[in-house]
Amino acid sequence: MTMAGVTLSTLLHPLEAGVIGLDERSLTQAFASFTEAASSLEYAYMQLQAEVGRLRHELEDTNRDLAASLEENHRMRQHLNRILQGLPCGVLVTEAGGEVSLANPETRRLLGTSGESALPPWLRNLLDRAQSSRGELEYRCATVAAEWITVRCAQLSAEEGGSSIFILQDVSELKRLEREHEELSRRQALAEMATLLAHEIRNPLGSLELFAGLLAESDLEDEERDWVGQLQAGLRTLAATVNNVLHFHSQPSPGLAPTDLGLWLRSMHMFLQPLAQRATVRMELTQTLDGVLVAGDRHRLEQVLLNLALNAFRIMPGGGGLRIHGEVHSQPGKEQAVVEISDSGPGIAVENLEQIFHPGFTTCAGSPGLGLAVCQTIMQQHGGTITVHSQTGRGTTFKLEFPLWGAKP
Repeated sequence: MTMAGVTLSTLLHPLEAGVIGLDERSLTQAFASFTEAASSLEYAYMQLQAEVGRLRHELEDTNRDLAASLEENHRMRQHLNRILQGLPCGVLVTEAGGEVSLANPETRRLLGTSGESALPPWLRNLLDRAQSSRGELEYRCATVAAEWITVRCAQLSAEEGGSSIFILQDVSELKRLEREHEELSRRQALAEMATLLAHEIRNPLGSLELFAGLLAESDLEDEERDWVGQLQAGLRTLAATVNNVLHFHSQPSPGLAPTDLGLWLRSMHMFLQPLAQRATVRMELTQTLDGVLVAGDRHRLEQVLLNLALNAFRIMPGGGGLRIHGEVHSQPGKEQAVVEISDSGPGIAVENLEQIFHPGFTTCAGSPGLGLAVCQTIMQQHGGTITVHSQTGRGTTFKLEFPLWGAKP
């Protein structure tokens, strides 16, 4: 029998030599006990080795899972950080002591700060107010990036760290739209009221113009005839203002029909005479448009000339000259009628030239600034254009261009 490379005779030899009187049966029992203990120890050792192997494998698996978890956490942190950096709203986090622990790029852009831990006093005051507020707090920061922002605060509990999370959002565009909506509502209300008043005024005004015309045709003394002329001029000026309001705030499609431009210019020249006389302005008409037809609404086209003439009379209170000239311009493959209205007034300042057709723009006190805007609208309705050329001190010329009747666009 062999155990761990040792033979039975090798173990018994010293016993035989050194132990006198020990019988063979006792020796056998002792050896059997020793063998059993050695086997038990060997088995325990093998179990220990197996357990160590198992624990080593478990430790390797645990380390591998831990490494994977750390890697996943790192990726998740990077992903969340990219989301935070790209959020369209600002995120600002302060700790219990008040120092800033996080400020994404949108926060720095909105507030115009670099995100340093030491907050400027105005921002600290804003955050304190947001913390005490239960809802959104509007603030006009008027930085380069934003005029208006909203701030909302979420407070973490002491167990969660006690941090304060502030959400900042740019609402400048929303505030601008709200202001525009309010302004549009006011304008709409004013337009409705103005249109109502204009309609109410127009009917009795037409009657006054009719009776003034009858008086002008009656047998009157020179002084009385001059008074009637002044009355006609005032009524026609008032009629132009009323029509401007109606044309601007209520613009149904014009009733286009063949319109003789020569006849239109001659009738308007006569119509404008009382106004010119009251303004001591010399009027001159030169035209070669008799029989030239355009698709026009006669009444609206009259409003264009009336507005342009009234503007000229206003800027020449001491008298001057107004010239109306009309002719056909022929170009290869295109013919159009052109009417020019030129005054000898002071001209239009260069900085005002781009604004004169904008509704509400005026340099004359008391004028609503609708005349030229109405002129441009009416010309567009007729498929034509209105342009201006002016030099300070050398007068102003407005050019009206019309496509001829039947001409292809």
